[in-house]
Amino acid sequence: MELRGIMAATVRRQRPKKLACWVLMAVLLADLLALSDTLAVMSVDLGSESMKVAIVKPGVPMEIVLNKESRRKTPVTVTLKENERFFGDTAAGMAIKNPKATLRYFQHLLGKQADNPHVALYRARFPEHELSFDPQRQTVYFQISPQLQFSPEEVLGMVLNYSRSLAEDFAEQPIKDAVITVPAFFNQAERRAVLQAARMAGLKVLQLINDNTATALSYGVFRRKDINATAQNIMFYDMGSGSTVCTIVTYQTVKTKEAGMQPQLQIRGVGFDRTLGGLEMELRLREHLAGLFNEQRKGQRAKDVRENPRAMAKLLREANRLKTVLSANADHMAQIEGLMDDVDFKAKVTRAEFEELCADLFDRVPGPVQQALQSAEMSLDEIEQVILVGGATRVPKVQEVLLKAVGKEELGKNINADEAAAMGAVYQAAALSKAFKVKPFVVRDAVVYPILVEFTREVEDEPGVRSLKHNKRVLFSRMGPYPQRKVITFNRYSHDFNFHINYGDLGFLGPEDLRVFGSHNLTTVKLKGVGESFKKYPDYESKGIKAHFNLDESGVLSLDRVESVFETLVEDSPEEESTLTKLGNTISSLFGGSTTPDTKENGTDAVQEEEESPAEGTKDEPGEQAEFKEEAEAPVEDTSQTPPLEPKEDTPEGEKPPEKESGDKSEAQKSSEKGETEPEGGPPAPEEEKKQKPARKQRMVEEIGVELVVLDLPDLPEDELARSVQKLEDLTFRDLEKQEREKAANSLEAFIFETQDKLYQPEYQEVSTEEQREEISGKLSAASTWLEDEGFGATTVMLKEKLAELRKLCQGLFFRVEERKKWPERLSALDNLLNHSSMFLKGARLIPEMDQIFTEVEMTTLEKVINETWAWKNATMAEQAKLPATEKPVLLSKDIEAKMMALDREVQYLLNKAKFAKPRPRPRDKNGNRTEPPLNASASDQGEKVTPPAGHTEDAKPISEPEKVETRSEPKDTEPLELGGPGVDSEQEQPARQKRPLKNDEL
Repeated sequence: MELRGIMAATVRRQRPKKLACWVLMAVLLADLLALSDTLAVMSVDLGSESMKVAIVKPGVPMEIVLNKESRRKTPVTVTLKENERFFGDTAAGMAIKNPKATLRYFQHLLGKQADNPHVALYRARFPEHELSFDPQRQTVYFQISPQLQFSPEEVLGMVLNYSRSLAEDFAEQPIKDAVITVPAFFNQAERRAVLQAARMAGLKVLQLINDNTATALSYGVFRRKDINATAQNIMFYDMGSGSTVCTIVTYQTVKTKEAGMQPQLQIRGVGFDRTLGGLEMELRLREHLAGLFNEQRKGQRAKDVRENPRAMAKLLREANRLKTVLSANADHMAQIEGLMDDVDFKAKVTRAEFEELCADLFDRVPGPVQQALQSAEMSLDEIEQVILVGGATRVPKVQEVLLKAVGKEELGKNINADEAAAMGAVYQAAALSKAFKVKPFVVRDAVVYPILVEFTREVEDEPGVRSLKHNKRVLFSRMGPYPQRKVITFNRYSHDFNFHINYGDLGFLGPEDLRVFGSHNLTTVKLKGVGESFKKYPDYESKGIKAHFNLDESGVLSLDRVESVFETLVEDSPEEESTLTKLGNTISSLFGGSTTPDTKENGTDAVQEEEESPAEGTKDEPGEQAEFKEEAEAPVEDTSQTPPLEPKEDTPEGEKPPEKESGDKSEAQKSSEKGETEPEGGPPAPEEEKKQKPARKQRMVEEIGVELVVLDLPDLPEDELARSVQKLEDLTFRDLEKQEREKAANSLEAFIFETQDKLYQPEYQEVSTEEQREEISGKLSAASTWLEDEGFGATTVMLKEKLAELRKLCQGLFFRVEERKKWPERLSALDNLLNHSSMFLKGARLIPEMDQIFTEVEMTTLEKVINETWAWKNATMAEQAKLPATEKPVLLSKDIEAKMMALDREVQYLLNKAKFAKPRPRPRDKNGNRTEPPLNASASDQGEKVTPPAGHTEDAKPISEPEKVETRSEPKDTEPLELGGPGVDSEQEQPARQKRPLKNDEL
């Protein structure tokens, strides 16, 4: 029995180790597989007007992708027709020909319902687009034709897929991982819409990064050496095409657990204006130009140019150009040829007129600055520098007003205003990817819109009098850092109940921004199974209903799980406790339970999970604090509340960092209240202390059913999302088929024209007869006629078959011409090799017998190959001279190359043998003196004998290692063998890799 118990204990002790090994191997294998598929990552800086794509791949660090027109930025424009699609610059050109089918600035519709003011604004700006109502989601979609209907998410998915194709062509390898920039003011619905569009495009989003954060990261990465322990406050003023964002960023070095002192950026304040940008300025200019054109045609009873979508598209393009030119010139002439009804338009516009048109816009320039300072609780005196970002900041009036508002001597322009966000985002992509190692840069982003939890419960104000009390708890406060996790505990519920997740105080937004923002309610959470969990554990003490929330790196909120937690004190034997503890510690160590968190080095991970941390909220009376007693009390105070008889539980979750507590593990192994409320759990008690205190806490966790009712904007259902994915895949497949067909048609047409031209060139006429040329010419003419008459309806297979047929017909002609072109070079190389080989053989035979390193068989073999090659060359050239040029040649370039390779192989074998040969020792006479050199030795060799010192004779020399002494004293002995290297004594002394098998004629 004792032996059986010992064996059982041994097995119990070994199982965790075996389990640890298998799990570790699985994790490593998964990492290797992930690395094999993720060798390049990309970023997409998705602006309102244009996008910039950047990649990182091995050997190409942080590079902006060039599009098909070799430009560094691509218009975010899509043209959708019945049978084709156009993107980028091509689609922007199609906006004038087909404005209804060309979609631009559609990102302004993401995450917005049909009654949103931005939807009405989009209709007013672009009346040529027909927006239909989606009753299921209360949103809008583009109705291009009865057959073509696309939601804004689907159109964005097309653009993201196109950006991926640009990146893959540039990187020359598949890419699936991406970081996408979004405006900092995007709320939850808008961010989820971007993620859904990325899913439709087949992209794996590593992170949605705020464009202002990406810009700040790019600025910090390239100025890493200037960042020190002293905080530096930098303001970035980003005015793009559609909106304006002002950000206050603090740079300084901080101490991290993983890499020591590292630079960090922290977003301190954010201010924005959703509609202040270059687009609004261009629309004002367009309206001005339209008025001028109508005045020029006022007496001609012409229609209003505003009613012509094509004319308005031309005016918008001219307004864009005019805004850019007026940034550097006081006036400019606007010119459009054939604006409407074949009437040209020409008008002079001054910068003063432009500034007057946009006067109210310029008055709004300081607004985001004040918002950012207010949210950061800072003053302008604390800002060291104001840096301009975005294309619209190039307007002189914008810089003038901003400079006056910030009170600085000058504005910083030491950053690439167009590409900074793309470069920062791709740096983040490389840091998040497992395939690259980057220098750590800690990023602490900030929550723009606070999020709170609301719930209602019954309270007893007076004996027998009960009423409903509405409670609010701020889950993520404004300008609080993210990503982070929060756990809220409901302590006074023993039955099913509901709570709500809503936005917090949005008083910092203006009335117009509040209307654009949309619903202030996010989600209603309905819990099911709370009562059953209490019935299941009647003897256990309830620790409350715990709701685990996660605000991830993309700024998207999710409810991970809801649990009902119970605890009790149990008696346990020290041996069993030790075994379970070892098992738990083993598993915990594998998943990071006893180590530092597995976080990303560039640091949006700097904020640890606030497991059971105090939920920031409004001040309530003490009775309400008891509802969230774990959150309302500091960790130290909570520790003091632990019962004195309750030992610290020795389970892996007590040691785990907060981020790992959300792993999918049994809650029976979770720590005590002390371990949960403190992010960094204390070290486990020594083994002796555990044995002295066998009583421990046993925690039981029951998963609670959750039903989520989304209130702001419902996501696409999975079946709808699958249909959208399939729709985009079909369009992509159709585009690829079209490209393949166009490529086949172009190849066929090019082959016909090139071959018809070659038939009249002298080198082709020399190797072909008149009949052969007439046959080929006739087939080419027939194929050209077929291509013009029926080629438009031919499939890709038909076009490829026609091309293969013509190539087969011309194969012999092309072969004869190519062979004759190769003959001079190949024959010259063969002659040179033969001459050098003969000289090498002659030199090898002149080596003295005492120093010879080559055998007679080897030299005879080389001589035989040389003679056979000469004979083959002479015979083949003689035979070729007898053949007419129109026949297939017998002298082939591939045969010449084969002969050269065979001869070169023999020569190289001898050269390698000489290279690795060892010097052969000289024989000695009875007195230990070296024998005389052979008769053919040079005089210099004979005169290099070593003269012994005075008082010594050569007979007195030690003779223990004569070879070494002689070799060192007479280095010149090896000089005659410089052709192939030092000599060797025998075949056995050569390196094994230099040996070759003897041929049959050498045996």
